[in-house]
Amino acid sequence: MLLAMLGMAVGTGNIWRFPRIAATNGGGSFLVAWAVFLIAWSIPLLILEFAMGKATRFGPVGAFVKTLGPKFAWMGAWIALVATAIMFYYSVVMGWTLRFFVATLTGDVPGAAPGAFWEGFQSTPEAVVTHVVAMGLAIFVVSKGVKGIEAAARILIPSLIVLVVVLAIKALTLPGASKGLAFLFTPDWAALGNYEIWLQALTQNAWDTGAGWGLVLTYAIYMRSKEDTALNAFVIGFGNNAMSLLAGIMVLCTVFSVMPDAAGEIVGAGNEGLTFIWIPQLFAQIPGGRFFQAIFFLALVFAAWTSLVAMVELASRVLMDLGLSRRRAITLVGSAGILFGIPSALKMGMFQNQDWVWGVGLMLSGFFFAFAVLKYGVTRWREQFINHEGSDIHVGAWWDWLVRLIAVEAVVLMAWWLWSARGDDFASTWTLFSPYNIGSVLIQWGVALVVLLLANGWLVRSLAAHEAASGEG
Repeated sequence: MLLAMLGMAVGTGNIWRFPRIAATNGGGSFLVAWAVFLIAWSIPLLILEFAMGKATRFGPVGAFVKTLGPKFAWMGAWIALVATAIMFYYSVVMGWTLRFFVATLTGDVPGAAPGAFWEGFQSTPEAVVTHVVAMGLAIFVVSKGVKGIEAAARILIPSLIVLVVVLAIKALTLPGASKGLAFLFTPDWAALGNYEIWLQALTQNAWDTGAGWGLVLTYAIYMRSKEDTALNAFVIGFGNNAMSLLAGIMVLCTVFSVMPDAAGEIVGAGNEGLTFIWIPQLFAQIPGGRFFQAIFFLALVFAAWTSLVAMVELASRVLMDLGLSRRRAITLVGSAGILFGIPSALKMGMFQNQDWVWGVGLMLSGFFFAFAVLKYGVTRWREQFINHEGSDIHVGAWWDWLVRLIAVEAVVLMAWWLWSARGDDFASTWTLFSPYNIGSVLIQWGVALVVLLLANGWLVRSLAAHEAASGEG
C-alpha cells in the first residue's frame, strides 16, 4: 500500500511538470522555496490526510462529516471535485506519454527537429484517442480493486525509480551538464523577493506530493489501524521530492548539454512540452538510446498510470460512500473522465486554463483540511489520531503550528495568485476559459461552491442511508 501511495505521488508532475516550472522560475531560487513548502505545506497535510482516512474509513465527503458534522459535507465534496477536475486533464498528459512511447517504437521520436513531433501531436484528435486509452487503463486497474492497485504499484514504481536514477547519472556525464546543475542548485537570493517563485513553489509542491488532494486520505482507508501515520507521510513526501530533483537533473542537464550557449535561457521552458522535446535528445546521445528511451517513456506511462488510478479511485470511493456499487461508480467516473477530458486534449489553451483553475483550487482544499482539524482541536486531533499505539514517530506540537500556518498560507497565497492574474484591464479578465485570469477562477469556483452548498443536505442523507444499509457506524 505504501508503494501504491508513492505511485500516487510520483507521476508526471515530477518528471513532466517539475523541470519546466523550475526552469521558468529561477532554478536554484525556486528550489529553495520548493524545499520550504515541503515542510510547511506537504508533510503536515500528508500526516493529516493519513490520520483522517484511517480514523473515519470514508472518502473526503464522509470524512468531513465524521470530523466536523453534517454541515460540512460540502467541504469534503470540494476536495473530491478538485481532484476529479484535475483527473479530467491529467489523463491527457498520460495520453501524451503513451504517444511518445509508441513513437519511440516506430522511430518517429527523436526526429531532426526537437519540437516538431510534439507540435504536430498536441491539440489534435490523436491526443483525444490517447486520452481515452489512458482513462481506459486507469479504469481497468481500479476495477480490480485495492489488490489490483497494489499489484500495479509493486511492479511499475520500482521500474520508474531505477530508470530515472540511471538516466540522471547519465545526464551528469554529458558535456555542459555542470551548467544545468549550477542553474538548478545555485539560488539567486534576491530573486526570492519575487512572490511568483513562492506561489509556483507551493503549487508545484502540492502537485508533487498530492498533499491536499484527498488521495492519501482515500488510500489510508484501506490501511491497518496501527500503521504508522507520520513515518508514511515522511517517506512519501521526501521520496517523492527526491524523484522530482532527479527528474530536474536529468532534463536540465540535458538541455544545457544540447544547448551549450543557452546561458540560462531554456528554450521551450514555458511550454508544456519541455520534457517531451528534450528527453529524446538525451537518449540520442546514449548507445542503444532508442531502446532505453522506449523503456523510459513506458516507465513514465506507468508513473502517470498509478497517479491517474488514485484519482479514479478517489472519485469512485466518494460515489460508493453515497450508495453506488463499485462497478456503477467506476463506470460513471470513467465515462465522465473521458467526456470532460476531451476539451483539454483538443486545445492547449483549455488545458492551461484547467491547470490554472484547479491548481489554485488545491490551495483551497488544503485550507479546508486545516480548518477541519483546527475546528476539531488541533492538539486533540494529533494526540488522538496521529500519536496512536504502534507509532514509530512521535509528532510534537510543531505539527499544530504548521497546520495553523497552512490555513494562513492558503488564504494569503490564494489572494496573491488571484491578484497577480487581475491584468491591466480588470473587466477584461472576466472570461470563463481563458488561461491565467482571475475571472476564470472565480466564476468556475463560484459555480462549483454554490452547487456543493445546495447539495450538502443530499450528500449527508445519502451517506447516512448507505451507512445504515451497510451496517457501518
